[in-house]
Amino acid sequence: MAFIPTVDEDKCEGCEECVDVCPTEVFEMVDDKSSPVNADECLGCESCIEVCEPGAITVEET
Repeated sequence: MAFIPTVDEDKCEGCEECVDVCPTEVFEMVDDKSSPVNADECLGCESCIEVCEPGAITVEET
C-alpha cells in the first residue's frame, strides 16, 4: 500500500508546519510553498493534514 501526498499551491500559505511535523521529511519548501519532494516516503499518518490550516494537503491511498 502506498500513499500519495499532494499540495494545492493556491491554498498553501507557506507556513512550513507540514515540513516540521512530517516524520519522514516528505515535504520541502520550494518557491515559498510546500512541495512533497519525497512523496514515496509518505506513511499515510496524515499529520500534515492536521496541521494545515488552509487545507492545502491531501493524502490518497493507492
